[in-house]
Amino acid sequence: ETGSEDIDILPNGLAFISSGLKYPGLKSFAPDKPGEIFLMDLNEDSPRAVELRISRGFDLASFNPHGISTYID
Repeated sequence: ETGSEDIDILPNGLAFISSGLKYPGLKSFAPDKPGEIFLMDLNEDSPRAVELRISRGFDLASFNPHGISTYID
């Protein structure tokens, strides 16, 4: 809805998307909304981004994701 900042696609077709970057001089469509991480399964016929729930105890109010990367072990 407000755009994404970065995306990382795993070999299995799962895409992780960071959204909600707030940066001085950059227009924010939702300035009071914290950042989010979405998951999209590109293997689906009609993929859609689903917001991932962030664990309790995480400082969500100050979450300002800039980029995203994954590590596969």
